[in-house]
Amino acid sequence: MSAPKKVFGIILAGGEGKRLMPLTADRAKPAVPFGGQYRLIDFAISNLINSGLRQVVVLTQYKSHSLDRHISQTWRMSALLDSYVTSVPAQQRLGKRWFSGSADAILQSMNLINDEKPDIVVVIGADHVYRMDFRQMLEAHIASGAKATVAGIRQPLALASQFGVIDADAESGRIKQFLEKPTDIAGLEDSPHEVLASMGNYIFDADALIAAVEADGESPTSGHDMGGDIVPYFVDRGEAGYYDMKRNEVPGSSPRDRSYWRDVGTIDSFFDAHRDLISTLPIFNLYNMEWPIHSQAVNSPPAKFVRDSVGRIGNAIDSIVSLGSVLSGTHLERSVVGPWTLAGGGSTITDSVVFDHVHVGQGARIHRAILDKNVVLADGATVGVDRERDLARGFTVTESGITVVGKGVFIER
Repeated sequence: MSAPKKVFGIILAGGEGKRLMPLTADRAKPAVPFGGQYRLIDFAISNLINSGLRQVVVLTQYKSHSLDRHISQTWRMSALLDSYVTSVPAQQRLGKRWFSGSADAILQSMNLINDEKPDIVVVIGADHVYRMDFRQMLEAHIASGAKATVAGIRQPLALASQFGVIDADAESGRIKQFLEKPTDIAGLEDSPHEVLASMGNYIFDADALIAAVEADGESPTSGHDMGGDIVPYFVDRGEAGYYDMKRNEVPGSSPRDRSYWRDVGTIDSFFDAHRDLISTLPIFNLYNMEWPIHSQAVNSPPAKFVRDSVGRIGNAIDSIVSLGSVLSGTHLERSVVGPWTLAGGGSTITDSVVFDHVHVGQGARIHRAILDKNVVLADGATVGVDRERDLARGFTVTESGITVVGKGVFIER
């Protein structure tokens, strides 16, 4: 019997996340809170750990302090078994420069691969919301004989221009072309109204990955990007296979949330992903204990719902409320509330995402808004109710009407 393959995990977490401003004004995109008590990075790490990987590095760069702290406090593995999840900042091993792309991040961190000497390297992004059993993709990669395998998720043909699209040869299992945001492409043979979009998840034979990123590093015309340069390198050599996420069977998943994947790179997609959490039968189920999403254990009391000082009774409908929060006579509907949020009597929070340690004054109103941590609303203050006023106060308002308030802002009546 052949020895099992040694697998090493790399999570790319160095992006700036400009399209999520102001939520990324003071933190890396993978450190942005999500779903109340989680950070975006928790989904990537949980998927790898649940899949049996025990040596995982997170490559960081921009505004990484809160991300590094979260990883060090949350993801503590057994050193006895040589298991770890650790963040690795840009080390400038190849000169006084930052990462110039995701492939360059791996090239500049080659010492990590050389130290562990894995047979296979799993490379994934840090800021997507999904569940995936990478063991099944690993088995498919090994069986295929490909040097690189790209995970694909089926998306509507109309959205093809938003993704890197895999032009797949179903017979050989190889990628014919890797098309970056195509505007004119045919659908899949078995589903003409869908395309296979890259999830930003890759599996490589380690020696092939090393050769590819080293060759890419010497190219003056390369963008040094995993999707834009490394995958086409393998495609041109006939060595790139694909893995259809439709094949992935995650324990505990239901037909409704099977193959869920959301790129939360914009305010609108971030907001919509929260909406996917809160229905009775959610599109993405946080309560699947067979494939848990792990995060930091918050040392907090349970959430509490009480009458306010004058006896007004609040209610919570189709919402998630995190530990430590106290809602007094508050009407909460279709919203996600983070830890240690305090809401006063007569306040309303509807169709919103509220981060941790937000204080909502009496009679205050929040509608179609995202509030970062430590925001304070004075009694009677409003957010998301008057677009022009929100803009005048310097808040971000998307074209779809979502108001975003950055960290620590005090909102007057």
